[in-house]
Amino acid sequence: MSPRISAAQGFTIVELMVALSIAAILLSIAVPSYSGSQLNSQLRASANDLIGSINLARSEAIKGGATVTLCASENAETCGGTWKQGWIVLRGDEVLHSVSAMPAAFQLTESFGNATLLFRSTGIDATPANFTLCRARPKAGSHERIVTIDATGRAFVGRTSTGVCS
Repeated sequence: MSPRISAAQGFTIVELMVALSIAAILLSIAVPSYSGSQLNSQLRASANDLIGSINLARSEAIKGGATVTLCASENAETCGGTWKQGWIVLRGDEVLHSVSAMPAAFQLTESFGNATLLFRSTGIDATPANFTLCRARPKAGSHERIVTIDATGRAFVGRTSTGVCS
């Protein structure tokens, strides 16, 4: 019995270059899509943070029988600053909850210019509010969330793509 010599098995340089070219094309399509999806996820999470804080302020006002404040805060301890810098929920001087600043690529504005929202012991918001949360970069205004507090103090999130973010 003589040993058999087998041909070398593997890829040629041409096959390898074609496979790498196809992989590069697929990645160039997938990466921007993933990046946009990640930014939309951050936008949704930020809107949910705001809704959670509004609901907490309302429920604490009802539960405690006292007015609870939701206000913009730049230092997570006192009211002051812009909504983009963060916000806190206060009962008297006690901070019940705080949320840090928004990601750099996002804008958060309140339509009526309110920096403070008050929730009465009945749960009703004494201050009407309408927040616009949007991406300033990379595609300005392509996706937005509108957080509205109605007359009963309940908060709702809506989606738009009107492009008011700048």
